[in-house]
Amino acid sequence: MHAKYAERGLSILAFPCNQFGNQEPGTNEQIKQYAKTFNVQFDIFSKIDVNGQKAHPLWKWLKEQPNGEGFLG
Repeated sequence: MHAKYAERGLSILAFPCNQFGNQEPGTNEQIKQYAKTFNVQFDIFSKIDVNGQKAHPLWKWLKEQPNGEGFLG
């Protein structure tokens, strides 16, 4: 998706999270090194929670947006 649409202004912001089937069990450094093997060209942030009481404030805000007005609507 990034390769196809970056020139049109699409920015991908990746937030690794281990709350979906334990898909990101590694440390931030391990995730960074793994991404390098695929020549990732978009921003990857530190691992966060996106659900529950420890959810990152950005994700809390995104999930609160009404349909059609937020990023997840």
